[in-house]
Amino acid sequence: MTATSSSALASPFVDGLARHELRFQRCAACGTAQTLARYACAHCGSEALAWATACGTATLHAVTVVSRAPSDAFRALAPYTLVIAQLDEGPRLMAHAEPGVRIGDRVAAGFFAHDGHTLVRFSPATG
Repeated sequence: MTATSSSALASPFVDGLARHELRFQRCAACGTAQTLARYACAHCGSEALAWATACGTATLHAVTVVSRAPSDAFRALAPYTLVIAQLDEGPRLMAHAEPGVRIGDRVAAGFFAHDGHTLVRFSPATG
């Protein structure tokens, strides 16, 4: 199977997950960081983007509990917690989280395998 252009664009992020790393793009022109893989900076439009590895800590900006999974693939996980976390490096990322986390909590990234993919699960940061 050949990779589509969107999957090839995201492969540094996905490959990082398999190594238990959170990857993001940083613009060399303006310094903006973004988690969604793009061909150009969402802030200034520059194509001078480089991949970097995040330290894995973040602050939660949104939290929700999913009781009805959107597909059979996620039904076994329900209920599960989804969050929007702002990485210390700047960009925001949607990911799973341990139950009981709240907006404003400091969290650390962990990883788990599900349905043949490596996914992110944040847990309360220690220390």
